[in-house]
Amino acid sequence: MGFYDKYLLPRLLNLAMKAPEMTRLRRQLVPLASGRVLEIGVGSGLNLPFYTQGVQVTGVDPSLELQHYAREMAGQAQLDVEFLAVSAEAIPLADQTFDTAVVTWSLCTIPDPNAALREVRRLLKPKGKLIFIEHGESPEPSIAAWQRRINPAWNKLAGGCHLNRRPDHSLLANGFKLADLTEGYIPGPRIATYSYRGIATIA
Repeated sequence: MGFYDKYLLPRLLNLAMKAPEMTRLRRQLVPLASGRVLEIGVGSGLNLPFYTQGVQVTGVDPSLELQHYAREMAGQAQLDVEFLAVSAEAIPLADQTFDTAVVTWSLCTIPDPNAALREVRRLLKPKGKLIFIEHGESPEPSIAAWQRRINPAWNKLAGGCHLNRRPDHSLLANGFKLADLTEGYIPGPRIATYSYRGIATIA
């Protein structure tokens, strides 16, 4: 891992993910989590202040650099968090462990998002729910075309982020049904801000 990926990128990602509209969406959706919670791509811990007291959070993220920030956030939030520095595609925990899963702006970066969602489904209890906020492919053909063009360079600069994935399709293809889905742009460059957010349950 080079200097950019190890030291600069975590700082840049931490700053970028603090955009006001992203914070508003976290504040709106994260408190819906209850019981034992699995957070995929916990990153720098920006969701942690919005969990309700009493939940038990297991945060999964392979980046130890980002986890440093997340541990500070957990302490400030006085939240019970277990951190696992493992891949979301293979989480070493027992089936049907969690009541809720949370994933925010992470399926774009996970190398195999389908495998990660299958792991989430395995780890959720039968009546569990998945709260998600993701960006992805725009429905506008002209924007989607630019997303495809830019994606290879963006992927390298943004830590593996893909501009043109379809999280809604991935959820449906991996054993979930969409109990609630809202789509639309949030403030920022249109190539990176088409948002998919809501709640999925096990199909």
